[in-house]
Amino acid sequence: MYQVRPNRASNNVGALHHHNSWSASSENIPLEQRPTGTTYINSSPHAYPIPSDPDTQDEDDDPDPDSDAAFLKRHFRHDHLDHDTSYTLHSQSPGILAKIINIMSKVPLIGKPIPSQRYGSVADVPPSSLHSLSEFGHDGRDLAQRDGNTIESNLAGPSTSNTSIPTYTSGSRPNITDPLKRMTAGVSMPAGDGATLFDGATAASAADSEIGEEMDEEGQDGASNNAASDDPWDNSPYAQVRASVSAKDNYTLSISTPRMWILSICFAFLGSATNLFFSLRYPSVTITPVIALVLVHPFGKLWDFFLKRDDDPVEVFTAGVLDRRAAPVTLQKHQGRWSRIRLWLAQGKWNEKEHACVYISSNVSFGFAFATDVIVEQHKFYKQDVPILYQVLLTLSTQILGYAFAGLTRRYLVRPSAMIWPGNLMSTAMFSTMHKKDNKIANGWKISRYSFFLVVWAAAFMWYFVPGLLMPALSYFNVITWFAPKNVVVANLFGVASGLGLFPMTFDWAQIAYIGSPLLTPWWAAANVVGGLVVIMWLVAPLLYYMNVFYSSFMPILSSSVFDDTGKVYNVSRILTKDFLFDQDSYNNYSRVYLPITYVLSYAVQFAGLAALVSHTACWNGKELWQTTKETFKKEPETVKIEYSRLDDHEPLSSGNNKSNSHRLQERGMANLMSGEDVHNRLMKRYEDAPMTWYLITFVSMLAVGLFVVEYYPIHLPWYGLLLAIGITCVLFIPVGIVMAITNQHCSLYLMCQIICGFVFPGRPVANMVFVTYCYISSAQGVKFASDLKLGHYMKIPPRLLFYVQLVATLVSSLTQIGVLNWMFLNIPGICTSEAINGFICPLARVHFNGSILWGVIGPQKFFGKNALYRHLMWAFLVGAVAPVVIWVIAKRSKRRLDLINLPVAFGSLSWIPPATGLNFSIWAIICFLFNFVLRRRAAGWWSKYTMTLSAALDSGLAFGVLVVFFGFLYPGWMKGFSWWGTEVYKQGCDWQACAYKELAPGEHFGPRP
Repeated sequence: MYQVRPNRASNNVGALHHHNSWSASSENIPLEQRPTGTTYINSSPHAYPIPSDPDTQDEDDDPDPDSDAAFLKRHFRHDHLDHDTSYTLHSQSPGILAKIINIMSKVPLIGKPIPSQRYGSVADVPPSSLHSLSEFGHDGRDLAQRDGNTIESNLAGPSTSNTSIPTYTSGSRPNITDPLKRMTAGVSMPAGDGATLFDGATAASAADSEIGEEMDEEGQDGASNNAASDDPWDNSPYAQVRASVSAKDNYTLSISTPRMWILSICFAFLGSATNLFFSLRYPSVTITPVIALVLVHPFGKLWDFFLKRDDDPVEVFTAGVLDRRAAPVTLQKHQGRWSRIRLWLAQGKWNEKEHACVYISSNVSFGFAFATDVIVEQHKFYKQDVPILYQVLLTLSTQILGYAFAGLTRRYLVRPSAMIWPGNLMSTAMFSTMHKKDNKIANGWKISRYSFFLVVWAAAFMWYFVPGLLMPALSYFNVITWFAPKNVVVANLFGVASGLGLFPMTFDWAQIAYIGSPLLTPWWAAANVVGGLVVIMWLVAPLLYYMNVFYSSFMPILSSSVFDDTGKVYNVSRILTKDFLFDQDSYNNYSRVYLPITYVLSYAVQFAGLAALVSHTACWNGKELWQTTKETFKKEPETVKIEYSRLDDHEPLSSGNNKSNSHRLQERGMANLMSGEDVHNRLMKRYEDAPMTWYLITFVSMLAVGLFVVEYYPIHLPWYGLLLAIGITCVLFIPVGIVMAITNQHCSLYLMCQIICGFVFPGRPVANMVFVTYCYISSAQGVKFASDLKLGHYMKIPPRLLFYVQLVATLVSSLTQIGVLNWMFLNIPGICTSEAINGFICPLARVHFNGSILWGVIGPQKFFGKNALYRHLMWAFLVGAVAPVVIWVIAKRSKRRLDLINLPVAFGSLSWIPPATGLNFSIWAIICFLFNFVLRRRAAGWWSKYTMTLSAALDSGLAFGVLVVFFGFLYPGWMKGFSWWGTEVYKQGCDWQACAYKELAPGEHFGPRP
């Protein structure tokens, strides 16, 4: 249905010319009366024309919009497939109704669907000679195979072609070794799962002719002329990205289907409800998004198995949205109500893009909303009324504000290739593992990635029963303390529960990956983290501890609790009135608040890290950020022409193995993170971008809701307090996002927000909680949303569709959690009290409540003010602000490579301590070094093929193991009374009991009185 001719402008063969204007009336013209210059696919009276050279056509000869010719015209591309040409997507503005239908795939059950107004496109095709379509037969008897069944066309009229037609028997597939032939076979055919394109003609099904996918599905990726398309010159300069993310895009895959939306909403509902329910219980369990990633895949497969039929009409998807099915005449046998419903539900085929959308919606919704903790504290601890409307407005505004921040900063955090977001690479590796079957030999290893995943997943799942249930001593492997359990110094240095973990050994992946998977973090970032650990926690902390600085020797060296002047955990209830107000007299009669030395240093490095975050970003990226900001405001996103450019004539793809294709895009230092555009940016230009105004409207509307909440309800936070919280996020969001995007380490604003509000609005605990929610959660949620936007960028999800996916998931999860929370208030007796049944004592809410008392009631003045014990920690801000400038100046003058010394990472990551211990950091760094430094250099092929899959298998196997152990053994109480040496040995000494170096006699106190 198109011609293949030599390109007149070059010696390359294979430019595909499509017709600009066809005459629908020519479909029934007798053969002898047909005009010259037009080729037909056969000589029957009902043959369909092949478009001739567009230069010879009458531009005013437009077809009937309802004709088959016009239908085909809409799905031919305005381009050439030579490497020196470009694709241009000329988008029109569909009506509101068309947008709604395209977004939600509401294909009418009765009547004619509204066609899309975009043209289709294809994945990257290597610039090589294209093969004539005559190889596949132009006599009208093209074959389409679906799931091993042969479907032949029934075009009227005898065949006049002498070309042999490939015939595929039932149960077999065509073995087309040349990938170009594969691509040409379906280069501009509508996608679908077989059957007729229009009355009397057939088209290749989406399962067999989608660009690049057939080759991946069949594992025939060894052709030398396809190696270049797998690794184009503008591929990502980062090896971990190249190993996990495909450099190709299948534009014809279905995305916005009822299957995707229903599964997304179901998983968002179930995951958010379950996590909220167990967040109020101790011990708790968390359903992680990786569980949804693994579980939803069989559901998607079963959906297709039960709902799709071999004789379903062909479906055409453009940018993930159903464009049109076959002409109405082919739908006559599907006119029954059930058939129409089934066809609507069975749209498209389960694929990696739909899978990614369901995972993104789960990632958005599975974490319980921090605002629900504020609601619990207000209702149960401060005894305030919390109307449903207040709960809805507070939760939605805090959650969606982060979404606005992520969308407004896409030019900084999503599109630059240096923003790799290592945490996403595990997910992309999982999608490739589950949906593709390519299997290249890597350093002698022949096992496929999917088989490797299954083996490791099963091993991780089964192994967790040992350290997680049968022998916890392998998890808390403080083996050195077993020989001297009562020795405080040994426990302090080598302990893993309350010690510094100088002997990094554990057999539990939960301990190793406590601060994130070490396989996903670049080694240079891990080196910064372990450098900070060694200097701050392994050298400075014990030195200060044994010198009794800040009276720290009277407390454990590491603890997440705060203490009174007797060395006991601080009893917050002793300084509060019955109305939960601060009682100064009770405070004077009780004690000051004292912090363990690691807690003190954790505050210091957080102060230094936040200051270093600003100065480091300003020094290394300030010029780029300013230039990018100016370019953002110079361009109006809605008016920019969206272009997809073929690989440039001056940057040819290398042939042969990938080693000969030295990447022209090089890994960037910290000084030029915003520069450069890789293949993923180029491929994403096929899709209409989500306008900046969408995110601006979202931001303004949620800000207005927030102002209403703080002004109307008795929160005691003035409107300018809310603006201050949002302003802090505005200033620090991009630096925090950059650190997370390149190192997989999150710099938390939680403590900073608490302290600032405590200084500005002292004595207002509820205001402190709400301030922290709008300041910290807007940043944390925004970083999570930005990460999901990058995942959509890697998976080539249309930005506008991704906007709706994230927004719908956020709305569903927020409303679900509010409903579950209020049900628990009404139906669980004694909830959030020590008398609560089944452990529903609200542990996290109580911790946050204590924090609101410390910083909102007692106030930071008593910690860091004049004559306060910890006032010297404020100098950490100056140290953090100056140190990156010094490093930057030295690097500029000496021309040394110092940009990889990242102080925000070195300082900020240690904010995990406590509750994390030295063991969590040290063993994490060792595993990262072994895989991402040693193995990457000595076995690069193995590392590229298996590392991300290994991380995914270990994480998901662990998650399922935790669920089974908790619900199958601990929750029913089956393990009560189970005890032996392996369950008790690690608890016998000072490590588990958190002994202090110095002890007080009964009745003695340390430190000054309040």
